[in-house]
Formats: sequence, structure tokens, C-alpha cells
Amino acid sequence: MKVPDVSRGLRRAGLLAVLAGALLPGCGSRTPPHRFPLTTTRGTDSAPPPEASAARPASAEATSARPAAQDGMTSAQRSPDEAGASARPAPPEAAREPTAVDAPSGGPASASVPATARSTGRSAFRALPPTTERAGHLHALATRLRAPGGAVEDPCLEPRDTGCARSALTPFFSALDGLLEGTAKTPTVVAAFGNSLIAGDRIVDVVRDELAAGFGNAGRGALLVDRMAPYGGRSRTAAVSNGWEPRTLGELHAPPHPFGITGVYHVATEGRARGRFKLEGEPRGTLWWKDVKGAGRLVVSVDGSVLARTEPRGDGASRTTSFDLPAGAKWLDVTAEGKGAIVQGVVLQKDAPGIVLDMLGVPSADATLYARLEEDALKAQLQQRDPKLLLFFLGGNESKRLEWKRTDLPTVRQDLAALLRRARAAAPGSACMVVGPMDAVQDGHAEGKPLRQRPFLEAAIQAEREVALAEGCGFFNLYTAMGGAGSLARFHQAGFMHEDLVHPRGQGLDLLGQLVSDALLAGWANEGAVPAPALTSSREDASAGSGSGQTAEAVP
Repeated sequence: MKVPDVSRGLRRAGLLAVLAGALLPGCGSRTPPHRFPLTTTRGTDSAPPPEASAARPASAEATSARPAAQDGMTSAQRSPDEAGASARPAPPEAAREPTAVDAPSGGPASASVPATARSTGRSAFRALPPTTERAGHLHALATRLRAPGGAVEDPCLEPRDTGCARSALTPFFSALDGLLEGTAKTPTVVAAFGNSLIAGDRIVDVVRDELAAGFGNAGRGALLVDRMAPYGGRSRTAAVSNGWEPRTLGELHAPPHPFGITGVYHVATEGRARGRFKLEGEPRGTLWWKDVKGAGRLVVSVDGSVLARTEPRGDGASRTTSFDLPAGAKWLDVTAEGKGAIVQGVVLQKDAPGIVLDMLGVPSADATLYARLEEDALKAQLQQRDPKLLLFFLGGNESKRLEWKRTDLPTVRQDLAALLRRARAAAPGSACMVVGPMDAVQDGHAEGKPLRQRPFLEAAIQAEREVALAEGCGFFNLYTAMGGAGSLARFHQAGFMHEDLVHPRGQGLDLLGQLVSDALLAGWANEGAVPAPALTSSREDASAGSGSGQTAEAVP
């Protein structure tokens, strides 16, 4: 596929300071000042404690308390009133099944649905984990912002007389069952691809933490040797780095080398370029690197002792070097012996069962730009990661480029379908879910004037939904979950949007992550309750149409 040139959207210098907080954590306050009246708690300015109607959406089938060994949480992790409880009571009003783009009225942040039918083989222990303290605060904030939440659309892929034998999300839900029942022996990996909405790792931080609270934490997963920009935090990178230049798939002109699944590679700009990672008891690690001509070797060492050296052939292939880590090791160094060496990523995780979420988001990304992933690297790296859920946070940049007339809906459909097919072919045992874009307003809004919804936003959401379901993936409508048309204005009034009115910040990001995690957990607890009807369109129909040939300009 020919990929159109796409700008990184960072040419306007005035946005750099704003985007520092939006794209990568650590530059902006995690608790920004806001104008919405919120009650503070000890040591934070978070939202007030949850109201009764704002609890985590409950399982439609309440069960007794789970055995402690299968719970995934210790009593110390629970609040006193939650100790021994298996789930919150159901909120008074369950969310209806979402339509394509309609905006529901305000209500509790719920994604619960009544249980009328069940898939056989379902775990007997499915009950929602107790609501975490942060989730409680965010549910209260959702009520104040009139963000009702929503349900995941989970199409049935193998129907049978008594229900559904397998839905789009069954592989992920079954993996959660294994973690809960103690039969899983390895981590359950979630691979989250997307744009700048997740590139700062804050939305997926919440998803990761909420899943880990109920099913255990198995470590950090895929990391970068340095940051994607000269600013931002280091929660998903080496703790200390020097001598690296980042290249991303969101650049205006395609960089000289294709990408692995991280969508980023770092080039050594000097001999002895180094990334140092703080180890957390991981037993082994993996280095992803690009074998470019004349680049020299990469050296992996722990606490000063060399563990491995790469042996370049100069053929341009993406390669993997794995290594065992000695018990008690504290620091892992990845060092380039000369200029030009390329690192695509470093994987560090534990052997124990639990949740690992790989953040694979890149600023300016859309489905078209993900065509810059190298096919061999995509296959090899996804097979190594063996994810049980492929998440795609896309649509914001697509709707922007539709507004600018630099793409069209047939291209949006075609390129999303191509991305889903490539990823699913590389990870055939994985579930798949597309998360649609958040609310967005039109470019060129005048100061003091009412905000106007971005044209083509709802059309882009509808297109993504149809393609996702036709390709056998689940779909979550983030736009309706956050409150539909006008919800961005409410977030902005509350102080949870950057001045560009494109990127959320602070607890605005956290709330979006909470909406996604709530929907996933409720979908797991209620699997098979209301099977989604099968679409009549075929895969070819959903992705039909040729590209317009127009180029698209990136959105920061």
C-alpha cells in the first residue's frame, strides 16, 4: 500500500508546551487546576467519593465471594466495606445497547446489561472486582460530567442453538477466566495501538491498573529505549537515556526504515548511546533491533556485566535478541557501540500470570500510517507477545483529515480493515476491539463563540464501527460513553482539555480510560447476555472503495 505523506502536526511551535502534557506524562500536572466544583480528598484534588449511582457497573449475575486464591487482590487492596465482596450492586439504570453514534442522556457510568443467555463453558467465578478508590472518584466525576458510559459491542462469530459459542472478545475473556481461576501460567498481554490519545500512556495506564487490580500485574511489557520526544515522563521508557534520535510512523515523510509494532525506533547519534532500565525482578528480557548496514553492535549488560551482543549482518531485517536476567539484578543497559544502531524496543515482564498492557500508540497515527509497519516485524513481534486482546484507539485523526478533505470515507474504511486483518493474521489467537474517537469540535473556533462539532466525526465513528464488526472485532463507542455531542465542551469547562481543544488532560484522560476499562470488565462479566446481531455486510462490503489519492495532514 502506498502511504500518503502525513505531517506530524508539530510545526506550530505554540503547541509544543501544550502537547508536552497531552502526549507524554510527566510534563503537565496530573491534577490540573479546573473550574468545575469538585470536592478534594486527602492530598489530592481528585473528584469527590463515588455516589451510590456511580459505582462500577456490576455483573448481571451476582455470585458469592470468590476464593481468595482466585481473587487476584489482597484484602489490603480493598476498602473496608469491600473486603470479601465479589462485586458492587448493580446501578439503578443499566445502559442500553449502544447504537452507532447516538448520544445517550446523562446517567451513571455504567455498562451493565441484563443476563438472559449465557455461553456454555463460562467461568463460574465471573464477578466484577471491587471498585478501586480511583475508579470510585472517576465514577463520581463521570456523573458530574454527564458521561454515562456504555457497553462493548461484542459480535457473535460462532452462533449455536443455545447461544454463542465464540464472540469477538472470547479469547480475552477466557484468558481473564484463567487468571481468575488460577489455571493461567503466563501473563495475559493486551496490545494497544493508537494515536496521541493514548501515546502519553495515561488512558491505558488506567485500563492497565483496573485490569491488574482484579487479575494481577505481570509487569511492564514493551518499552522504548528513550522517549518519543525531548519531553514527557519515563514510565514506559528507559529510566535514563542519552544519544538517541526518535523516528515515528507519524512523520511527514516516511522515515528511511519501516517500523516494528511499537511504531517507533531510536537511532544512535553517537557511539556509546545508552538506555538504562530499572529492573523489577523480571527473569528475562528481549531486545528488538533493526539490522542496518554499518551500524555496529548493540550490547546488553546488567550491573556492568555483559549478557549479550548483537551480531549485525547489515541486511535491514528486524531482529530479536533474548537474554536471561540474573536474580537480584538492578539495572539493565542497552548500549550502541557506534552511530547508526537502531533499537525498536525492549520487552521486560514477569513469568507470573497477570495483566501486561503494551502501549503502542504514536502521535499523529491513523490506520493509514500503520501501513508503515514492516510485515515481518509485525508478525514476529506480535507472535512473541502473543496478545489476548488487540486494542485500536483510532478515529480522531481520521475525522480531522476528513474535515480537511485530505482523505475520504472509503479510504478510512479500507485502511482500517487492512490494519485489522494484518494484526489479526499475525496474532490469530487474539481478540480484537476498536475504540472509536472521543467528541471533537471543528477547527477555527473563535474565542467566546459556541463550539461546533467536527463535521464527519459521526460518519467516521459509524465507518469504524461497521468495519470493526464486519472484521470480527468488538467496538466501543467512546463518543457516546463520554456523553455524545457537547461532551467535549463539558470537559473543557471542567478544565480537563488543553487549549487546543483536541487533547484531554489530567483526570479527563483518566476518565476516558475508566470508561474503557469499565466496559471491558462489564463485557467480560456479562458475556453472552445480549449477543450483538450479525451485520449483513461482508468484509469486502465494509472495506469497499478505493483511496482518493489525497494526502492527509497529521493532527498533533
